[in-house]
Amino acid sequence: MTTPATPGPGRPTENSMRRALKRARDGVALDASEAAVLLQARGEDLTDLAASAARVRDAGLEQAGRPGVITYSKSVFIPLTRLCRDKCHYCTFVTVPGKLRRAGHGMFMSPDEVLDIARKGAALGCKEALITLGDKPEDRWPEAREWLDAHGYDDTIAYVRAISVRILEETGLLPHLNPGVMSWTDFQRLKPVAPSMGMMLETTATRLWSEPGGPHHGSPDKEPAVRLRVLEDAGRSSVPFTSGLLIGIGETYEERAESLFALRKVSRAYHGIQELIIQNFRSKPDTAMRGMPDAELDELVATIAVARHIMGPAACLQAPPNLVEGEYERLIGAGIDDWGGVSPLTIDHVNPERPWPQIEELAERSRAAGFELRERLCVYPEFVRRGEPWLDPRLRPHVAALADPETGLARPDALPAGLPWQEPEDTFTPTGRTDLHRTIDTEGRTSDRRDDYDEVYGDWDALREAAAPGMAPQRIDTDVREALRTAAEDPTRLTDAEALALFHADGPALDALCRIADDVRRSVVGDEVTYIVTRNINFTNVCYTGCRFCAFAQRRTDADAYTLSLSQVADRAQQAWDVGAVEVCMQGGIHPDLPGTAYFDIAKAVKERVPGMHVHAFSPMEVVNGATRTGMSIREWLTAAKEAGLDTIPGTAAEILDDEVRWILTKGKLPTATWIEVVKTAHELGIRSSSTMMYGHVDQPRHWLGHLRTLAGIQRETGGFTEFVTLPFIHTNAPVYLAGIARPGPTTRDNRAVTAMARLLLHPWIPNIQTSWVKLGTEGAAEMLRSGANDLGGTLMEETISRMAGSSYGSYKSVRDLVAVAEAAGRPAKPRTTLYGEVPDERRQAAADSDGHLPELLPVLD
Repeated sequence: MTTPATPGPGRPTENSMRRALKRARDGVALDASEAAVLLQARGEDLTDLAASAARVRDAGLEQAGRPGVITYSKSVFIPLTRLCRDKCHYCTFVTVPGKLRRAGHGMFMSPDEVLDIARKGAALGCKEALITLGDKPEDRWPEAREWLDAHGYDDTIAYVRAISVRILEETGLLPHLNPGVMSWTDFQRLKPVAPSMGMMLETTATRLWSEPGGPHHGSPDKEPAVRLRVLEDAGRSSVPFTSGLLIGIGETYEERAESLFALRKVSRAYHGIQELIIQNFRSKPDTAMRGMPDAELDELVATIAVARHIMGPAACLQAPPNLVEGEYERLIGAGIDDWGGVSPLTIDHVNPERPWPQIEELAERSRAAGFELRERLCVYPEFVRRGEPWLDPRLRPHVAALADPETGLARPDALPAGLPWQEPEDTFTPTGRTDLHRTIDTEGRTSDRRDDYDEVYGDWDALREAAAPGMAPQRIDTDVREALRTAAEDPTRLTDAEALALFHADGPALDALCRIADDVRRSVVGDEVTYIVTRNINFTNVCYTGCRFCAFAQRRTDADAYTLSLSQVADRAQQAWDVGAVEVCMQGGIHPDLPGTAYFDIAKAVKERVPGMHVHAFSPMEVVNGATRTGMSIREWLTAAKEAGLDTIPGTAAEILDDEVRWILTKGKLPTATWIEVVKTAHELGIRSSSTMMYGHVDQPRHWLGHLRTLAGIQRETGGFTEFVTLPFIHTNAPVYLAGIARPGPTTRDNRAVTAMARLLLHPWIPNIQTSWVKLGTEGAAEMLRSGANDLGGTLMEETISRMAGSSYGSYKSVRDLVAVAEAAGRPAKPRTTLYGEVPDERRQAAADSDGHLPELLPVLD
C-alpha cells in the first residue's frame, strides 16, 4: 500500500525534505530517492514544492511561445467497445457480453452510432474524437470475435482503423486512439489514420500486477514491461503519444517515483511523449477496490509537482479537471499546463459519475489563476509544427484544416468538415538528385549527414547509455581446439559455447577455422564461384524511419534526396537487360508519400517493359510498410505483390536479429519477430528470399551466433532462403558512428570469422554463402572466398546505399572483374540466376558483348 501521508514511521526526515526542496528550487536534477521524499511533501513544504514546479512550467511555456496559456481539447468520447480481456479491479468501464445484450447494445458500437456522435460533436465545434476501448476483446470473448467476423474485420485494430478513416472523411474530427496495448505493427497500421494515440503506463510496480489481490492481477496487458514496450514502440514509430500515471492504487512513493523516471527515460530516448496525465484514483461501487480510499488532493498536487521537476519545462502535464472537486487553482499552481479532453456532448465513460466542467467555467477558473485557456488539437502543437515524420502525409490536410500554422494550436474559428483520406498525388514525379548512382562516385555526398541529424535518430546520450551493456565482450572459457575438432568432424554438432569460442578465434586458430569452413564449402557446392549479372535500382532515398546506421536515407528537402519516376525505373531495368542482366534488385527508403500500392506499380513497370527480368525486390521493412499502408495483411500484400510481378525478396532489414541490438541500430525499423513473420510468410507463398547479417557496429559475437541460429531454424522450417549474405558495417558516414557509439566496422579477423562460422552454422541448410565486394573490395572478397564463401553477388551496375555510407569500392564490377576476384582465390567463376540456376546462353552472350562498356545512364568503367 502507499506509505501513509501522516507523520510516523516511513516519513522522510526534516533534513531530507529540506535538502530535496532546496535542490528542486535550485533546478538541480533530482534522483529517485529525492523524488520519493518530495512526493510526501505536505503543508508549507508542498506549497514550496508546487511553487518551484510552477516556475519550471512557466519557463517551458515561455520557451514554447505560449506564456500564460493553459490548453484543453474539445472532444467527443467514443467508447468503441466496453469488452476487454483484462480484469482491472478498479474499472467500471469494462463490462461483459450479457450486460451489453440486456441493455440493447452490440459488442462494438456500430459505424452509424460512432458517426452520429462524431457529427454532433463536429456541429458543436469539437475537433477530437477520443476512441477508447478494451484491450483485444476478441481474445477473451467469443461474442467479440463473432461480431468482428460478421462485419469483415480481422481484429479490433482493423475496425479501429476503418472507423477512424470514416470519422476523418465524414466529420473532419481528428481521431485520438486508445486501444490499449499495441504491437509495433499495430502502430504502423494506425499511424496513417490518427494524428495521436495514447495508453496510460499507470505504474511500473510489477507486484501490483503479479501478486494475487493486486489491482492488475489477471490482466495480461497491465504488466509494466509490456506497457513500457508500447511506449517505446510508439517512439520508434514516431507517433505522438499520451501516457501517464494512475496514483493511489497501492503503489509506494518509491514505486511512484520509479514510474516517473521510467516515463522520462522513454521521453528522452524518442521525444515522442506529447503529454503525461497524472490521474488520481477514485474508488467506484461494484468493483473489487470499492473500499480503497481515494487518492487525496495533496497526493495529486505533490505528484504533479514532482512530475514537473522530473520531466522538465518542455513536458506537457495534464490532470483531469472532473476528478478534483473544483480545486483547479491547486493543480495549476503545481505545474500542469493542460486540462485534457473536455466534451460539451459526451460523458467521461471511464468516470461516468463525474461530469466534465463547463468549458466557460474552466476558462474563468484558469483566468483567475492567471492563465488564458486555449484550445489545442488531439496532437500537441509541437508535433503539428514538426510535421514529418510525426504526421503521416494522409493526415496533413485534416490537421492543417484545424490548426493555426503559427502556433500549432486549434484555430478558434475552424469548424471540422470531412475531407478525403487518400494517398498524396504525383508520388512518382522524379525529384532531386536522380543521378546520384553515378555522381556519388565522382562528386560524392553534399555533406556527411542529413540536416535533421540531431532530431531524427532520437536522443544520442540515452542511446550511448543503452548501447554500453551490449558492447561489453564476454569471457570465453571453451577450448578452441576442441571446438575446431567438432567443427571438422560435424559442424552441426557445434554447441553454442564452442561456436562462441570459434567466433573469437585468431591467429593459427582462425586460419584453421577458415580451412575447415572452406573444406565444408568444397564438399557442399564445389569450387565454382558464382555471380549474377544484376542491377540495383534504389528508387528513392527519402526516408524518415531513423535507422542510425544508414547514411542513405534523406529528408525530401535534403540536397542529396531523390525519387525516381516509374518510367525511370523501367528505363534502368531495360538498360540492365540490354547488357545481359537476369535480375534487378529494387529497394528504397520508406518514403512517406509513397502509397502501399506503389510497390506493385514498380514491379509491374519492370515486368511490362522487360517481361523476362527477375524482380528481386522489397525488403521485409518495405513489405510491412506496404501492408500497413493498404490495410492488408502481410500475406495478402505479398500475394498481391507476387501477382504484380514480384519474384523474390531480399532478406535485408535484418541487421542483427536481436532486439537488444536492433533498437540501438534503428529507431523505427521492424522488430525481429516481424522480420521473421514476413520472411516465413513469403516462403510459404513460394516467394523465396536471401538472408543477411550486418555486423561490426554495436554487436558482439553472441549476437552473431543468435542471428545465425535463427536463420538456420527458419530454413529448416521453410527451405526458402537462397543464400546468406555477409554485410560488414560501413561506418564512415553512419550516424551511429558519427555520434561516437558504434565501432568503425568489423576487422579483417571479424570478417573471416563471420564468413567461416556462417558456413559452419548454416550447414547443411543454407549452402550458398555470399561475400560483398562493394563493402570489402577485391582483395577482401577473395579472402572471404578462401574462408568458406562461394558467391560474389552481382555486378550491381549502380549502388548508392554503401557508397553513401562511405564505401570506397565503387558501384560496378564487370564480369571480367568478378572472374578476376575468383581467380585471385584460385577458383573458377560461373554466372547464375537469382535461384542459383543456369543462365541462358542468350543472357551470357549479351553480358559478354557489353561487359565493361555500359550505357551512359550507368557508371561507365573503361
